[in-house]
Amino acid sequence: MLKTPIARGVALATLGATLAIPTMAQAAFVEDTKAGLELRNFYFNRDFRQDNLTSANQSKQEEWAQGFILRVESGYTEGTVGFGVDALGLLGVKLYSSEDTAGSGLMPSSFGNEAPDDFSEFGLTAKAKLSETVLKVGTLQLKNQAIGTSDSRLLPQVMQGAQLVSKEIKDLTLEAGYANRINHRDSMNHELMAVNGATAFGKTTNTRGIVMDANAVNESDEFVFLGGNYKLMDNLTAGYYYSNLEDLYKQHSYNLVHVLPLGDKQSLKTDLRYARSTDDGSSNVDNKALGAMVTYSLSGHSFGLGYQKMSGDTGFAYLAGATDPFLVNYVQINDFANEDEKSWQARYDFNFASIGVPGLTFMTRYVTGDNFERSAGVEGKEWERDMDIAYTFQEGALKNLNLKWRNATARSNGTGNDINENRLIASYTIPLM
Repeated sequence: MLKTPIARGVALATLGATLAIPTMAQAAFVEDTKAGLELRNFYFNRDFRQDNLTSANQSKQEEWAQGFILRVESGYTEGTVGFGVDALGLLGVKLYSSEDTAGSGLMPSSFGNEAPDDFSEFGLTAKAKLSETVLKVGTLQLKNQAIGTSDSRLLPQVMQGAQLVSKEIKDLTLEAGYANRINHRDSMNHELMAVNGATAFGKTTNTRGIVMDANAVNESDEFVFLGGNYKLMDNLTAGYYYSNLEDLYKQHSYNLVHVLPLGDKQSLKTDLRYARSTDDGSSNVDNKALGAMVTYSLSGHSFGLGYQKMSGDTGFAYLAGATDPFLVNYVQINDFANEDEKSWQARYDFNFASIGVPGLTFMTRYVTGDNFERSAGVEGKEWERDMDIAYTFQEGALKNLNLKWRNATARSNGTGNDINENRLIASYTIPLM
């Protein structure tokens, strides 16, 4: 139900298409509509610490901005096939940036190019529902084994395309999708898609080892995926996805998750991942990515150990522009997915609700990787340590306000970046209906 007359007005203004729907069909469409405005304040500071910095290199990224994220999700019209429309409004406002410290990913900016005072985006998504199958067309945020649009900065990354999700069969979720453009988290433009870390033919290769064929360009206007997840038993789920970035790469991704109860407030979770990536005509992509994460949980404590191994002629292939790859060792700064790289992760989480402090959480992890080529004859080595502390107010005037401090330190040999990083994030969502 709509909570206030103002909320009803917001729904009708945003979803003006409802005026054409018969009165009886409007009821569920409007009454099931949900809307919220997230206020996200984000401070980002990344200090480059490597010894090879010169006067021409950027020594620090530092920006501060205020984001406004409006999400409206309508209900469905009545009938065998229900129709609806969602809306996503994004606005970023600069609080601090300079040409010397720009390029954090918060705003459309780069070193030597100060961010604009504000930037915005508005997207609509038409949707239709038949039984337990939903089709969406328009602005999409996607999260699966094939593609993960990033929401780790001021505003989320979105794609333009179509998505079909079906849950007609118990314990089985099937999904298919298509996208032809991507709007990155620090952009106002809908752009063609590219493969992360690819180098033009004849140019010096990097640690990823992905090279475009002669006369080929690193861009595509078609990304497709197909797959799903099946709950084999109460504590065992299997997943498979196929994806293709036209002309650039094809990928098969497999996932198996098992949760073993061990007694009172104890469990052992095993997350196994494997992906096989090959070229699609215009690149040399050839990668096998194996990952495993085992987590033991006891009351509010969680202890995790992860392993990730890259093999083949290149590193792991995924969409460029800070999309989230489906890798166990993809962390705050690095993905540890260079050609032939092997990496280990140790992680600890604690939920303070277990000792009577609900809303307070802590996480720390350490990842170390090696066995890749940094430069001719030099074995690459890198490590990263992360720490997150977050608190969500449980009551009072600040109820549901979330505060988070994210800290990271990353070091590498050779030409890699040495980074000290801090992110301070305050988020509060105002329910509009």
